[in-house]
Amino acid sequence: MSEVIVMSEILTTLAIFWLSALIFYILVHRGLWIFSDVARTMGMFMLEKALGPGIDLVEGRSGSAARAWIMQSVLWMMVGGLFTFEGMWLAHDPTALHSLGAWGYDPTAETLAATGKAVTAFGGISMALIGCGLHILPKLLGTELASERNGTLVSFLYSGGVFVTLIGSHDPVILGFKVLVIGTGIHILAMTAIVINQLITVASRADSIPMPAWLILLGLMSESFNIIAGISTGTIEDGNGQWLMYRLQGSGFFFLSLSGIVLYASSVASGNALWSRTLVGATLLGGLFTLNPFGANHGTLVADLFGLDAGELAMSTNDTVIVTFLMALASVPVIAFVANAMLTIRDSSSPGTAGLAEINLGLLAMIPVFIGSLFVQTDAVSGTNAISGLSWTIEEMSRWAVLVPLSLGSVLALYPSITGRQLASAERARTAFWLMGAAVLLGLMLNLTSSAIDMALLDAGVEDSSSLSHELSVAASVIFYFAVVAMILHCLNMVSGLFRGEIVGEDTEVASSIEIETYNLASATSVSRILASGAGMDTMVVPVGESDEKGSATDL
Repeated sequence: MSEVIVMSEILTTLAIFWLSALIFYILVHRGLWIFSDVARTMGMFMLEKALGPGIDLVEGRSGSAARAWIMQSVLWMMVGGLFTFEGMWLAHDPTALHSLGAWGYDPTAETLAATGKAVTAFGGISMALIGCGLHILPKLLGTELASERNGTLVSFLYSGGVFVTLIGSHDPVILGFKVLVIGTGIHILAMTAIVINQLITVASRADSIPMPAWLILLGLMSESFNIIAGISTGTIEDGNGQWLMYRLQGSGFFFLSLSGIVLYASSVASGNALWSRTLVGATLLGGLFTLNPFGANHGTLVADLFGLDAGELAMSTNDTVIVTFLMALASVPVIAFVANAMLTIRDSSSPGTAGLAEINLGLLAMIPVFIGSLFVQTDAVSGTNAISGLSWTIEEMSRWAVLVPLSLGSVLALYPSITGRQLASAERARTAFWLMGAAVLLGLMLNLTSSAIDMALLDAGVEDSSSLSHELSVAASVIFYFAVVAMILHCLNMVSGLFRGEIVGEDTEVASSIEIETYNLASATSVSRILASGAGMDTMVVPVGESDEKGSATDL
């Protein structure tokens, strides 16, 4: 009888999540009537005037909010990479930071690894997705962001929450207060402000909502749906529910937001229209109604963030079948997204555009890492735990081989549009890519091999550790350090670009060809490429740059 109750709680949580998304879609599709003139005025009051003199500390120029978010995101990626490297190193050399004990800082490998995960996910990746969304959504909707000043100010509040989370990862309780809960509160407050900002922006739209905008919007809202579903059913207090909330966060906010942003950035950077709007729809529906297996194979992080006791993951047979089926079904939106983005990028009119290489790296790694994550998650929910020793490395692969390259690549591709300047050095961007690619792929593969050796020896009952495994883990740590160097180069390149980058003029700014009713001609191209993008005989070809100079015949 208890198994039936647990199963119904899981299905109820999923049903509430899906129903919330459906209701939100209907409200927005019907004009978002909840944001009447009165509600819109109240929302703007909450975003700006209610903050008093604090709102005057930041500027309200167009694009300032998105710029603040992406610049802070790359800083947090650098910090997250540093903590991840230190965690990898202390795993085979526990006394490496022993000298810092005199200063009261004596972390373990597990502490540093957990800090690296939290900072990279909530600081680097999340801030990149939110920042790009603040730029993309108004562009696609033909309007301006409701409050640039609030968006800029909230970015510093959000970074403060990430810093609190960083401290809480080292010391969960300070002076009797659960630090991670405080960080979660700041995170929810900042996200609430961003949601209100974006909803008012949507309510002021001049055009219909294209599919990539739906991906970004529903991805942004899915965190709220997830919290509502978990708290209303009470599943947040047990291990199965915590695991489910972790999965829904990955499927909703991370996957949907990432998909919309990468598809838009791929179109902008390549100068091509999206290859298929049908695949965008498959990505949207699949991301909402499946469970993405990327990430940890437990829900401990959810419990820590809300100050709860971590429950044991113990699913019934029926639950295991349901969640395993939904995770396997997630291959449909993943493949649809990867195929759509790669086919959009093909035959790029600007192959040297910064960010395209990182996006390609993330797309190429996504399907293999998805398969590995699916095996690890299935092994965990079934209670077998036969390959649990590989879970940490595969989790880091999903973060550093997929999420970081895709989000960072999108930031680099949209950097000129957001900041109005080019990156300081294209050569530095290429060097950073090769360093990060080699560090992430080779370093984590060596670490995976080391973990596989340790797991095989453990299964065989061999108590002595393998010298080969130790040497591989040392090599993996050394190689992964180049990812930290790469993030430092990217950070310096983006910061320097704000002051020394070439100014992007309106005539050279590349636009996106999201809809096939119009094709934005960013540079010289061929008729076959226009037709391959989904254009037809009635598609209007629109040149991105216009001038008063005398024109000439178009070569066909």
